[in-house]
Parts: sequence; C-alpha cells; structure tokens
Amino acid sequence: MHKSGLMELEAVVAIARLGSFRAAARELEMSPTAIGNAVAGLENRLGVRLFNRTTRNVALTSAGREYVEAIAPALSDIRNAAQAIADHSRKPTGTLRFSCSLAGGRRLLMPFVVEYLRRYSEMKIEIVTEGRLIDIITDGFDAGVRLAEAVPQDMIAMPLGPHTRHVVVGAPSYFANRSRPTAPADLMDHECIRARYSSGALYRWEFERHGEAMRIDVPGPLTLDEPEMIAQASRAGIGLAYVGEWTVADDIASGRLIEVLSEWTPSYPGYCLYYPGRRHMAASFRAFVDLAKEVVYRNRAKAS
Repeated sequence: MHKSGLMELEAVVAIARLGSFRAAARELEMSPTAIGNAVAGLENRLGVRLFNRTTRNVALTSAGREYVEAIAPALSDIRNAAQAIADHSRKPTGTLRFSCSLAGGRRLLMPFVVEYLRRYSEMKIEIVTEGRLIDIITDGFDAGVRLAEAVPQDMIAMPLGPHTRHVVVGAPSYFANRSRPTAPADLMDHECIRARYSSGALYRWEFERHGEAMRIDVPGPLTLDEPEMIAQASRAGIGLAYVGEWTVADDIASGRLIEVLSEWTPSYPGYCLYYPGRRHMAASFRAFVDLAKEVVYRNRAKAS
C-alpha cells in the first residue's frame, strides 16, 4: 500500500499501532530511513509534531493522536475499495460453504448453485443442512439460507424468492368420514401430525386472519421433525399436516392433498440468503451474490 501514494499516511498509522519506526518499516517493506523521512516530511507540511521520539520510546503527541484517529478509518476504506476492485479482475476460485435448513438448501441448489457452478467451473460449494439455527461466522460458513423471520438481525439478508405460506392439508381418504375444519379451533377435534423443533420443543400451529393471531398445540398420534415426512404421513391419511406450501404444492395441484383453512394462513417473507455485514467480500462470494441478484431479478421479471 505504501507504493499507492499514501505512503506517509500508512507510515503514521503503522508507527502509532506498533509503537516503533523500525517495526513499521518492516511491516510496510520500507527502510527505517525512508519511513523516518516520510513522517518528517508530513510533519513539516502539517506544521505540527505527530510523535514524541526518544532513543527508547515513540509516542503520539495529542495532535498526532487526533490525526491518526481521523485518518485510520479512511485508510481502511481505501484499502477495502482497492481490494474489491482487484477482486473484480480475478476468476473466483476456492470453496464456498453454506448453512441451510433442508428446505432452504433445496431452494438454494436450484437454480442458484447449479448456475453458479456452470459459470465458475473452478469453484467448489459445500452445503450443510441443519435444523437448528447456527452461528455461521463461528462455524466457518460464508453464508446461510433461512426463512426471513429466522435471519439474525446483525446479518445482511437478500430475498431469494417471493413471499410464501404454510398450509393445512389432509388426504381425501382422511376427509372421507370427517368434516373439514372451518376455523383453527376445529383442529382440536381432528387427528393432526405434530412437529417437533430440533431443540425438542413442540411446534404450535400458527394462524392469522383480519389481525387476529393464534397458536394452537394440536392433538395427534404422530410427531415428526421433517416436513417431507409430515407430508408423506398426511398423504397416507394419518392426519392433517401443517407444512410449507412449497412442500405440498404438487400434491394440492394433483388432488392427493386437500387444503383447508386457507383464509387463516396468510403469506410471509420467504427464504433469504444472509451473510455478515463486512466491508470486504471475497471475489468468489461476491460473484455468488451478484448471480443470485441476477436470477432473482430475472424470476421477478418473468412473474410480472
């Protein structure tokens, strides 16, 4: 960086951080004489002394401390901008790691990851499905895919698709000798397939209509922890299921499952790609984000 025209500023910040002209010179790959001359030249132009120097110690003056506090963030921004521009000229390589729910992983794979790998054949992608929400930074992931409501607030979130819904469904055989529920309270007289979180807690079915919201701990003979298994049990006529619409859309369209209580299950924001709000983004991940934005925009254009 010292060759970029910011030598004097970089020298001052490095000396302030390391407390030594010699250590700063080594870090910036400069000679001690050159770094000393750079600081002296800057002090002459500013008309103030930035460092108090003795044979054993180097310390910022009050003016030097104020100056470093002002320029250090700007230098960091300049470094990040330079790195980002340099990354644009590099072909993405390496491995991207994603943490997803199982359903989120399916939505991430098609069409985002497949198209990404077609464009960047030297890249590798690892997707780990996990029922519980993890700390993607601590666990070494580049990004995650979750429903918008589950994305941590300190993350940047980018929608991967439109709003979605949960639906209540049952098989025609289940309704052969039963009336269909017309309100959530009717579920207490039905057999329901219950869902359990990875934490061990039972999920209470959520409903809302005209501003009225409720959560119901439904009764039922079977408890599962995976949406596709819940849908499979419902198709077999064991009971009513409450699952993401994307899980049973084909079943509803074909008549294998019948949706009920649709007016009580409004849409909500769907899956998001989320990642830390860092200033610099690796070229490989930036390319993925750019591609995801492109695909999302293309899909919206088709839908309209």
